[in-house]
Amino acid sequence: MLAQRTLKTLTRAVGVGLHSGQRVELTLRPAQPDTGIVFRRVDLPLPVDIPISALAVTDTRLASTISNGGAKVHTVEHLMSACAGLGLDNLYVDITAEEVPILDGSASSFVFLLQSAGIELQDAPKRFIRVLRPVEVREGQGDNVKWARLEPYHGYKLSFEIDFDHPAVDSTGQRVEFDLGQGNYMRDIARARTFGFTRDVEMMRANGLALGGGLDNAIVMDDYKVLNAEGLRYDDEFVKHKILDAMGDLYLIGKPLLAAYSAFRSGHALNNKLLRELLSHSDAFEIVTFEDEKKAPAGFALPARAW
Repeated sequence: MLAQRTLKTLTRAVGVGLHSGQRVELTLRPAQPDTGIVFRRVDLPLPVDIPISALAVTDTRLASTISNGGAKVHTVEHLMSACAGLGLDNLYVDITAEEVPILDGSASSFVFLLQSAGIELQDAPKRFIRVLRPVEVREGQGDNVKWARLEPYHGYKLSFEIDFDHPAVDSTGQRVEFDLGQGNYMRDIARARTFGFTRDVEMMRANGLALGGGLDNAIVMDDYKVLNAEGLRYDDEFVKHKILDAMGDLYLIGKPLLAAYSAFRSGHALNNKLLRELLSHSDAFEIVTFEDEKKAPAGFALPARAW
């Protein structure tokens, strides 16, 4: 049986929110089979659980936000990407503010936290959402078009193309394909950092955003170049971060996908729209398990590989 996964023990981190600038403590705890991933706002007078789901996403401006009633957690996508990359099914995420800490701006710190706690197999079958027919969402026309698509695939593969019209971005790779069964998430994707432009920072800060952002947790660019002294971690770090984000956004559906995802200029909003489109067509997907691990797609049966 291909089994569900949780943590062996709890692990903690402290950081600041990218947009709020608030100090936040994060505690990652093991959870029982079929719990899913549940964020808990433990700072509220009465703690509130916010289970992940595509329908729990209530804001997608600059990040993915999930809510339950008035309780919210912003910027969940990097942690969710790490959970997807390591194949974690069940987890409690206790959080003391309404934004996940940005840490170094990538998913690598979350991968380190999760792996340091240890990953444990559970006595329950891992449940997948298998895509049965293509589903697509599109917005805009001509030069403004953007789209995202899911197609049937025995595994999990993502391809993404960016188009930013900026010299520093245009000089790097514009398109990346990552197959979970052939690549190594921790090595190939997890270290790609979020990025932004100095021209947007003043406007964002005036609106109470990017208050915790800086050169230590983001790639920052002026009109011509990358300002970070150490440069880029990958030759194609920008588009790899879009793959990282997409893995986190798509994992908010609550189960790993068996599908090929492809996108052009997509973002948090369109990724969530794609999940909702999929769920609205009962003939487009099915829930499956694998009693025989050998029949499971590559990348899911093996324990998460180290760096």
